[in-house]
Order: sequence, then C-alpha cells, then structure tokens
Amino acid sequence: MNKENKLGMGLGALLSSSSNDNISNNGVQKINISQIQPNPSQPRKNFKEDDLGELASSIKNQGLIQPIIVKPIKNDQFQIIAGERRWRACQLIGMHELDCVIKDFDEINVLEAALIENIQREDLNVIEEANAYKGLIDIKNINNDSLAKLIGKSSSHVSNILRLLELDKKIQEMVINGDLTMGHARALIGVPDAIKKAQEIIEKKLSVRQVESITSGFKKNKKKKITKDPNITDLERELSDKIGLRTSIQFNDSGSSGSLTLYYSDLNQLDDLMKRLKK
Repeated sequence: MNKENKLGMGLGALLSSSSNDNISNNGVQKINISQIQPNPSQPRKNFKEDDLGELASSIKNQGLIQPIIVKPIKNDQFQIIAGERRWRACQLIGMHELDCVIKDFDEINVLEAALIENIQREDLNVIEEANAYKGLIDIKNINNDSLAKLIGKSSSHVSNILRLLELDKKIQEMVINGDLTMGHARALIGVPDAIKKAQEIIEKKLSVRQVESITSGFKKNKKKKITKDPNITDLERELSDKIGLRTSIQFNDSGSSGSLTLYYSDLNQLDDLMKRLKK
C-alpha cells in the first residue's frame, strides 16, 4: 500500500507497521513524561485551556485510553508524532509515565503524520487546517484536487480554506483566537485595508452578512474592472491546479502580450517555486 492510499485511509493507516515504510513498532511502552518532547514542526499551535482541562479530567477518571505515538531522538528522549494534546493534558494532572508507541519515522513521515492528525480533528481552527493542507501539498508535491481526493474533502472546500492564507497574518491570528469566524475572514480576502476592517468587525460585533454587504461594493467594482475571457479563466484554473499556486493571466489592450503572475503565501512556498523553476 503506497503512502497516497494510506493518507486517504487516515492517520491509523500511516502509522501501521509496514516493512515497505521501514517503520519499527515496539508495542506500547511506559515512558517518563520528562523524556517526551513536542514536535517543533507541529502545525497545531493553539491549544485551548478549557479543552485541555476537560481532556485532563477525562484522563484522570478513565486513564489514557489511546497511547501517544513518539519517535526516539538523542539522549533517551522521544519526540511526539501524534498526541500532543494528550501529553499536555497528562502534564496538567501530574502523570509521571505515559503509554507510548514508538515509531522510527524520518522527518517527512513525522510531519505528514502530524498534519494528518490535525486534519482529522474536529476542533481544528480553519487557519491551522489551511496550514495543514498547505504542508501536505508541499510535502507530497500535489495540487489542490489531488489533496481533496486524498483527504476525502471537496475541491471547493480545500480551495476555500487555502485562500485564507492570502490574508494578513494579523487577520489569521484573529481567526485563530476566535475573534473572527471563517465567514468574516473570507469576506475580507482581497479587500483593501483588511486589517482595519477586521478590527472594526470585532469592535462593532458585525455579523458575516453585514461584512459581506460592506465589502460587496468593492468586489463588484473590481469584477467590473477585470472582465476576463472565460477561456483565460479556465487556463488560470488549470495552471493553478498543476502548480498548486494561485495564478493570474493579464493581457494588454492589443491582446498580443501580457503577464503571468504567480501568488505565494510565504517564503517557503517562494523557495519551493524557485527550485522547481530552476529545474
């Protein structure tokens, strides 16, 4: 079974023992909590205290039902592959030893497992979800449609989530902190002075419908100014799917020349694009 099929089946399939993946499984072992470290590349950055408290209470009453997946690193230390929330909750109640399954993963597999675990969580905020999608696209060098098939989501869902990464980091933080909803954030994509408008949304407690009403005038004017041939729009979409980046094709007045613009969301994506172009 290849990795693509395993990704479609979920985290359990990726973590299953397989000689083809060169993964060793030593079964469940007790490991001192002081020997366990979080994964610095963990896509999930926001752990709500209330949720951790509820999880800690559950573990205290029922025990750690699902072991933590770790990989060995130097000096008798272990790095978390999957289960950082459980590890944090166990710290809250003062547990000394945790049930762990040890997997000898390389860095790519560790990041892939962390991304898949995050995608499968129901309480993942949309910015973390978007970063997880982007991480898998970068790791596996696939387009949006291929990712959608692998994770069992619609292409439109994946595209809409990824578009949130076009927003300023300050607005993304507002979404992560729960100050803005996904609906608010989507209405601000491509809008000038978006940060100022986001702050206004929070201060005035505007609804998504109100925000859409405020920004619709700008977007309608923008659409009027930029009327494209449907064939060009299809070409942009096809190119975006192939390279995994949003693209824009513009012609001059004569239509004989123009420009092709590629949009990247961070420097890592730019670096990856440059490497692919150099090849």
